[in-house]
Amino acid sequence: MINLFEPQLLGATVPLKNRIVMAPMTRTRTSEGDVPNQMMATYYGQRAGAGLIVSEVINVAPSSKGYALMPGIYTEAQRQGWRLVTDEVHHHGGAIFAQIFHVGRMAHPSLMPNGEDPWGVTEERAEHSDVFAHDQDGKLSYIPAGTPRRIRTDEVSALVDTFSQAFANARQAGFDGVEIHAGNGYLFDQFMNSALNTRTDRYGGGSVENRTRFLMEVVEAAVREWGPGHVGVRMSPFGQFNSMPADPLVEETLLFASEQLGRHGVAYLHLVYELMPIGNMETGEFKKHHISHSVLAQVRAAFPGAIIWCGGFNDREGAQTALDTGLVDLIAFGRPYIANPDLADRLKHGWPLAEADRSTYYTRRGEIGYTDFSAYSGQ
Repeated sequence: MINLFEPQLLGATVPLKNRIVMAPMTRTRTSEGDVPNQMMATYYGQRAGAGLIVSEVINVAPSSKGYALMPGIYTEAQRQGWRLVTDEVHHHGGAIFAQIFHVGRMAHPSLMPNGEDPWGVTEERAEHSDVFAHDQDGKLSYIPAGTPRRIRTDEVSALVDTFSQAFANARQAGFDGVEIHAGNGYLFDQFMNSALNTRTDRYGGGSVENRTRFLMEVVEAAVREWGPGHVGVRMSPFGQFNSMPADPLVEETLLFASEQLGRHGVAYLHLVYELMPIGNMETGEFKKHHISHSVLAQVRAAFPGAIIWCGGFNDREGAQTALDTGLVDLIAFGRPYIANPDLADRLKHGWPLAEADRSTYYTRRGEIGYTDFSAYSGQ
């Protein structure tokens, strides 16, 4: 049996001290220019007891920004800011992957370069989903996502080069690897969804090869830059967050992608099985949507790398039970890591967990609800 606290060698190259992953969580604490800062470095360093940290999602380009105060990795200042973070994590003996994405249609013109429309696989808007952007009075608040424009075939191909540069920047910033975010209704997910992707070009939804082509081209670029063993992919099969329509071909796409990712030398597949419903990130409640064990067993047979389960884990017993199925290798914890920087130690020793005030999840109040949580002291 796998023990939650035993080490793992990820992709035969990245040693992890336990099977606990700190899941990516947007926290909106960047400095001007979407630049990571010393406060963010402190935050991640405090949580380096995790076997693996996956960073909050990082914008690959100005057109990728769907949420105000999210960090990028496309400028020199941003790259240097991330170097502060990775140095601090490594100083505390941790490992950290950069989660990189393009938001696609989940944006608003106020966040886009020159006020242009968001980029979408089609012109269909995410009708019931909000983004954190500037309203008509210039105030940051939750507003409906904008109507996207269908990006051209040559723009999709050009994005592969944009991602390739971001992977190079992540390496220069000192990360241990990269995770490509292909879930939660963002651009890769939009392409893979057969109900949403009605394109007729080579990235069109008529075949599973076309639906996954963009993701596979970006994965190839990542593996070229990093080599096998340093690239992960996150997916949220069956999820309908960000107004994603139900996809009748989701299992076909998942299993095809799993096999292809394995052939490309991807180190791990990060599966999210709990998503927020329609609504915004601050007020939406979390709902569980489990991938069945039968489907997960098929993924396990198709994909030779490690599998991370994410979603709703908040105690040692639940995490260990998931590992005991033999279907996954690592367990990702999200919200418990906000108030418990020493979460791995608390789980191991049975120490009580603290809870964070949800109103501080996304805020401009600096350290409040961010770096002001202490390690357990027995009090």
